[in-house]
Formats: sequence, C-alpha cells, structure tokens
Amino acid sequence: MTQFIPYSRDQAFLLPPDVKDWLPADDVAHFVVAAVERVPLGAFVVRPIPGGKAQYHPRLLLALLIYSYANGIFSSRRIERATQRDLGVRYVAANLHPDHDTIATFRRANRAAFEAAFLQVLLMAKEAGLLRLGAVAIDGTKLDANASKIRSVRYDRAVQLREKLAAEIATLTARAEAADADAVPDPQALPAEIARRCALKAKLDAACARLEAQARAEAEAARPDYQAKTAAYHAKTGRRGRPPKPPEDNPPPERQSNLTDPDSALMRRSEGHEYRQAYNAQAVVCAEGSQLILATNLTACPSDAPSFAATILGMEHGPGLPQTVLADTGFASGPAVADLAARGIEPLVAIGRTQPHRAYDFRPPPQPKTPRRITEPWRLAMQAKLETQDAKHRYARRKQTVEPVFGIIKSVLGFTRFHLRGLANVAAEWTLIALAYNCRRLHRLQLA
Repeated sequence: MTQFIPYSRDQAFLLPPDVKDWLPADDVAHFVVAAVERVPLGAFVVRPIPGGKAQYHPRLLLALLIYSYANGIFSSRRIERATQRDLGVRYVAANLHPDHDTIATFRRANRAAFEAAFLQVLLMAKEAGLLRLGAVAIDGTKLDANASKIRSVRYDRAVQLREKLAAEIATLTARAEAADADAVPDPQALPAEIARRCALKAKLDAACARLEAQARAEAEAARPDYQAKTAAYHAKTGRRGRPPKPPEDNPPPERQSNLTDPDSALMRRSEGHEYRQAYNAQAVVCAEGSQLILATNLTACPSDAPSFAATILGMEHGPGLPQTVLADTGFASGPAVADLAARGIEPLVAIGRTQPHRAYDFRPPPQPKTPRRITEPWRLAMQAKLETQDAKHRYARRKQTVEPVFGIIKSVLGFTRFHLRGLANVAAEWTLIALAYNCRRLHRLQLA
C-alpha cells in the first residue's frame, strides 16, 4: 500500500528559527545582501528630518529592489506583497514589510545608489578574477515605455485640437454662467465637462510648447552651418543654383509628442517591426567570457550612433576603458570612431548589412536594392579591416556576447517594459535591471 508523508497545516511552527536557514546556501539572495553592504551610505538619498517615524534602512530597500528585479518582480505593489509571501524576498527584507509607496519613492530618488552598487558588483567580479577589460560588445534594444503610442499627437493636430477645445470651453463656460444666472438647482455636469477639457488643453499646450522649444533649439544649432553655406553661396561666381534654406523655428507638422511620457519616442526595432512608444536601452557587455554588463546608457533616440563614443568613454570613471569595441552597423559613426581611436581604443564596427536574407525565410524575399556606394575614408578602412581573418574572428564574438544578455533580461527576468516615466527615472530603472542581471550572472560564475 502506498505510504504518504503526514502533514498538518495547523502545526504551530514550520520555519526554522534562523532566517538564513529559510534559503539554501547558494541562493542569490546571500550574494545580493553582501554586495549591497559595500555601498557607502553617502550614495543614498535619505530623509534629512531628524524627528518623526524611523525610516527603513536604505541598504535594505536597495537589496529588496535588486533581489526582486533579479526574480522578475518589478511592480512596487507586487514587491510589497512578496515581502509577505516569498521566502527569498522576506529574508532580504529582514522580515520587514515596506509599503509600495516607500519602495516606489526610493526607486525614483536613488539612481546614484544604483550606480554605486553597479560599480561595487563589477569590483567584486574583478577581485574574483572574473572580469577582464579586453574586448567589449555594445548594442541597443528597444524597450516599451510606460505609455501608449495612441497618446502621441502630431504638432499640426495638437494645434487644431487646442482651438477646438478653447471654443468648447468658452461655450460650456457661457452655459454654466447662464445656468447660475437662472438659478438652476443642480448644474453639476457642466463644471466636470469644463474641467476635463481644460485638463486636456493644458496637456496639449505643454506638448506644443515642448515641440516648439525643440524646434527652436535645433534651428539655433543649425544656424552657424546655414550662415557658412550662405556665405559660400554668395562668394560663388557664375551659376550658383538654389540658395541655402534657412532653418525653421517652427516644428514640422508631422513631429509628435506623447502626452503620457513626453521623453519617450516612437521607434521600431527594424523595418519589419511595428512602431512602439519606447526607449533605446544600450548595454556594454564583457566579451572575454563573463558576459557581465560593464556600462549602460539610455536615450530617446532610435539611432545608436549619436551616443556611441560617450557610452564607451564614460567607462573611464567606472570599470575602465576597454581595448576593443565590437558594434553592429547601427553604431557606424565617423566622429565616434575617431574619438575612440584617439583614446587608444580599437573599434570594430560593421559596415553595411552583416546578416544576409535567409534562404528559407517564411516571408517573401525583399526587393533587391542597389548597394550603397561607400566613399568615406573611415568606412573604407573599417571595411578592409573587417575582411581580415583576425578581425572576423574577433568580431564574431559580438552576437554571442551581447545578444544573449538582452534575451535573458527580456525572457528570463521578464523585463519587457519600463515602469517609470521620464528619461532620468527610466535611466535609473535600466541601471537597476542591469545591476540585477549582473548579480545573477556573477553569482552563477562564482558557483561554476
């Protein structure tokens, strides 16, 4: 006869008396707690008021966020719930239960602490001999913003809606004043309708102001180049052609701004994907075997090239500058390559399409295009370098280094969209998710 282990849910005590015994000795929670203890208290933003209710220790909240993100728990309300239900989270939180508002406020205000912890984890990897700064790979991925793309409005449409709302507000206001004059008993609907339209008009006014300020800044930046072209045009003799077009101070009609998260932008992964309201999250990954994230960057620009050099050179204040940088064709930028070469860094950047169309792809093959003629000297030199066997062998490590990192973050951790809004807050959350990934990765490397 089959025998079963007896159990009783009414048993008085089920857990061991020591909190550390709740988890196995090789759980990542122990690593997270040890790493956070190295973060100096000066890196945290704490309440300066000496009196009042005592606040949670910032190291406890940081460890709670890192461990939760490393296990796919991102919502502050779910983290609060996990302090009651999840043994690992309960151990990291030291059997305390911070409320979701405390967790969310700490997450928004402590980007410096995330960066300090990020650096401490890399120092731990270096001390353990698991981090080498030889070759690194850089890439970017599009992650959804905490906003819907249907909340994006074109500049020309925003101007039309503002005029329409202003007319409706004036009409409803006149009706409300008439109702007050006639002493109608309960005209409660009109003020609510006016308030809704006023709130939407205020958002459209702010969106138009942002787009106009951006257009003026772009025009001011382009003015010196326009003046130089105008001077060269007037200095010509004979047939001159069309004069240079002055920069426009007004935004183009098709430029858009999102009403929920103005810092985000419409972008897509490639020509075969749809547009989404997203951010461009970039990561620099060690290509020497550890696959640790060495630096992060986040922009609202779909292109990777503008921030290429700044992201790599910013590593000087962190783990240090690498010797070689592997990047795909999206990072192809002549000034960036020159800046990196001037600092003794060898960039290996793909020129043109690196992956041909698959022979048995389910989609029909694309229309053949005339290959772009390469004339820039730096592109020709880079293309010649990448045709050598040594460069091919080194560049082959790019896709097997940085691409799996994004796959783990999205598929294993489950992080596919940001939970905060605004460029600064989203950049802090991207640093936090990179920190959580590094803790998991370094813990796994130490166990191997």
